[in-house]
Amino acid sequence: MKLTTPLEQIKGVGPKTAQALAAAGLKTISDALDFLPRAYDDYSTAVNIADLQPGKVTVKARCESVSTRIVRRGLRITTAVLADKSGKVKAVWFNQPYRETQLKSDAEFIFSGQFGMQYNRYQINNPSVELAKETDTSDAQHTSGIHPVYKSIKNLRPKTVQDLMKNLRPIMDFLPETLPEHIIRRQKLVSRSEAVKFLHAPKTHEEISRGRERLAFEELFEMILAAQFNKQEQTRLTGWRIPFNKSVVKQFVDQLPFPLTNAQRRAAWQILQDLESDHPMNRLLQGDVGSGKTVVAGLVAAEVAKAGFQTAIMAPTEILAQQHAKTLDELLSPFGVSVALLTGHVKGAARSQLLDNLASGNIDVVVGTHALIQEKVAYHKLGFAVIDEQHRFGVKQRQALLEKSDFMPHLLSMTATPIPRSLALTLYGELDISILDELPSGRQPIQTKIWSPASAPKLYESIENELAKGRQAYVICPLIDDNPDNDKKSVEAEYNKLSKTIFSHRRVGLLHGKLPPEEKAEVMQKFADGELDMLVSTTVVEVGVNVPNATVMLIENADNFGLSQLHQLRGRVGRGKYQSFCHLMMSGHETGRANALGRLRNRKMGFIWRRLI
Repeated sequence: MKLTTPLEQIKGVGPKTAQALAAAGLKTISDALDFLPRAYDDYSTAVNIADLQPGKVTVKARCESVSTRIVRRGLRITTAVLADKSGKVKAVWFNQPYRETQLKSDAEFIFSGQFGMQYNRYQINNPSVELAKETDTSDAQHTSGIHPVYKSIKNLRPKTVQDLMKNLRPIMDFLPETLPEHIIRRQKLVSRSEAVKFLHAPKTHEEISRGRERLAFEELFEMILAAQFNKQEQTRLTGWRIPFNKSVVKQFVDQLPFPLTNAQRRAAWQILQDLESDHPMNRLLQGDVGSGKTVVAGLVAAEVAKAGFQTAIMAPTEILAQQHAKTLDELLSPFGVSVALLTGHVKGAARSQLLDNLASGNIDVVVGTHALIQEKVAYHKLGFAVIDEQHRFGVKQRQALLEKSDFMPHLLSMTATPIPRSLALTLYGELDISILDELPSGRQPIQTKIWSPASAPKLYESIENELAKGRQAYVICPLIDDNPDNDKKSVEAEYNKLSKTIFSHRRVGLLHGKLPPEEKAEVMQKFADGELDMLVSTTVVEVGVNVPNATVMLIENADNFGLSQLHQLRGRVGRGKYQSFCHLMMSGHETGRANALGRLRNRKMGFIWRRLI
C-alpha cells in the first residue's frame, strides 16, 4: 500500500468510520500516521487503590457496579465503583455510556485517569480502560505496558482509532526517509520509520522521547530551510529606495512629549537603514505592550511621507486600528502628514472620497483592518507596510497588502507576543529582528501576584481600593457561558455576581465575542472614556484600546491560559503613570491544584525573565 491509499481500504474501516475519520482530516494512510498520540497511559505503573494520590493514576481493579444516568440533553454520566484487594474508589465518565456494557463482567481492568476531589469526594475522572493482560501470573502488577491516547474524534470510540493504528503498524516499517542521511547520523537521530513506530507503538518511555526528538527536529529543520529559501528570494526582489532624511527624523524626535528609549532609537535606526536598500525590508519589531512600537512606526512613516511615499498600517481589530490612527494623527499632523482610517464601518460617500484620496496620493498614512487589502483599494505609491500583531494574519493576507504596490514595499511586522530570540530566529528566519526591551520612562513595573480562590475576599478588597482612587479594572474569564463539565468561570455568571453583589455600587460592563460588533465597540469605548469602573470580559480585550487609567487586571482560571496570552492580557494595564497590578486567580477545583500553582509560577517566572515584573 502507498501512503496516499484511502483509509477505507484498511481492514476494519467501514463507510461510517471512514466518514468520521475524513471529518477529522484523516483521509489517507499518511494522514493517519501523522495523527500522533496526545498522551500515553502507562499500565505498567499500576498502584493499589489505598495508595492513590491526587494526579494521574493507574489502577488494576474489578468493577463492582456501574450505571448511567441522563443529567440533561446531551450529557450522560456513567458511574462505577472499582475495587481491588486494598479498597474501593469511584470512577466517572462523561458521555461515554458504552463503558457500562464494557465493564459488566468479572474481568479485571486497568484504569488510568485523573484522581482528585470532585463534589466533596475523591474519584477518578474519565479514566481510559484496558482489559488486564498479565503476561506473568506470578506478578499481578505486570500488565500490557504503554498505550497511546489519541485526540477524540467525533462519532468514533477511542478503541476504533487505536485498532486502526495497530493495523497500520506493518506499513510503519517502510516509510520513506525525509532527511539526508548525513544529518541523521550527525544529529544521532532515529529513522523516520522508527520515529513513527516509537510514537504509535512505544515499548518504553525512551522510545517516545527518541521519536519526538526526531519528528521535532524534522519540523524545525523544514521550517528553517523554508525561511532561508524565502530570505534568499527576498534579496532578488526590487523595492523602493527611501533615503535617510536626518532633518525629518530630528524634527520628529524633538517634538515628542517624551524622550525615546535607547531601544526605540536602535530599532528606528535599523529600519531607516533598511529603507535605503534597493531590496525591500522584511523586519520583525518585537516589544512588550506599551514599549512604543507605534511611535517607532510613526517616526519611519514621517520620513516615508516626506520622501513622497505612502504608508499602510494593518491592525487585527477595528478598535486597535482606531487607536493607532488617533495616535499617529497626533504624532504626524504637526508635520503636515495626513492620516486616514479605513475600516468596514467607513461606508458610502465617505469611503469613496477616502479611496479617491488614497489613489491620488492625498493621503500619506492609512490605518485599517482587512479593508486595506480589498480589491477596490488602490494606492498611489505604497512604500511602507506595517502589520501589527502579525501572528493574527495569514500569509495570503500579508501578501495581498504587499501586492498593492508596483514595487515591493518595505514590510515591518510588529508583535507584542514574548518570543525568545532563538525561537524568533527559527519561526521568522526570513525576517531581520529588532527588539524593544525597554519601557518608556515614567512607567512603573506591573506587580503580579498569584491568588487562591480562598483569598478572593482579600483580593476584591484590594481591587476596591484601586477603584476608590478613581482607577479602573479588568476581570477576564475563559468562558462566555457556564459549562457543567468543568469549573471554568463564565463571563456572564461572573458579571452577574460582581455587578449585583460585590461591586454593585460600581459601574460594571460586560464584553464578549457573541455581542454584536457595534455593542462591543460601544462597551469598550465607554470603558476607555471612564464611564465604566470595571469591565468583565473574555479575552477579546487581549488586543484593545489604550486605557492608561486601568490599573487592575484580574484573570480568572489563569492556569488555563498560556504565557503569551497572559502576557497580552497583562499588557492592558500599566500603560499610564499609576502603579498597576495583575492578579492571577487559580482554578477553584482541588484536583490538580498543585499542578495549577506550578504552571502559574512558571508563567510568572516567564514574566520575570523578560524583566516585566
